[in-house]
Amino acid sequence: MIAGLILAAGESSRMRSDKALLAYRGRTFLETIILNLRHAGIEKIAVVLGHHAEEIQRAVDLAGVQVVLNGDYQRGQTSSLQAGLAAFQEFSPEAVILCLVDHPAVSAEVIRKLRDRFEQSRPAVVIPTCKGLHGHPVVINRVLFPELLDLNPDEGANAVIRKYRDATQFVEVDDPGILLDVDDPETYERL
Repeated sequence: MIAGLILAAGESSRMRSDKALLAYRGRTFLETIILNLRHAGIEKIAVVLGHHAEEIQRAVDLAGVQVVLNGDYQRGQTSSLQAGLAAFQEFSPEAVILCLVDHPAVSAEVIRKLRDRFEQSRPAVVIPTCKGLHGHPVVINRVLFPELLDLNPDEGANAVIRKYRDATQFVEVDDPGILLDVDDPETYERL
């Protein structure tokens, strides 16, 4: 089984407001990602919160979603990834589909394609591409979890993922949403 892991703990400093709560097609970014994971057949979902965690929990319906609080969110995205993976230790999924809260335009269809590719051959990593460019979300096999959990906070997950390039499968999709990283007001306006 593949679990969904949404990283939403950051301060959103360039956006100047919580990305998790930004509106997209009538829902918040976080609600949109949760709904798309569910529509793609991902049943076990966790979201890592940090900055303004209480406000986000009050504003978003997180019923059926495991909430992981990262008290060290200021140490960066790797600390949130590690908090999420640690929360899954007991559950032990075969893989996680790693979603970033600032990528709300990824469709359920793309998530389903990534899940299906993983289930067909169980590669180390599955990465979506659009017109040759790598995007998000990324499926990460549990065999990589120990190395990801051992990363220093200043190292990104790519430090591990790059090591497994030969065991990575790329899935071409016709969805530019995989490339859209909403980091600032200008990008949000384009979205």
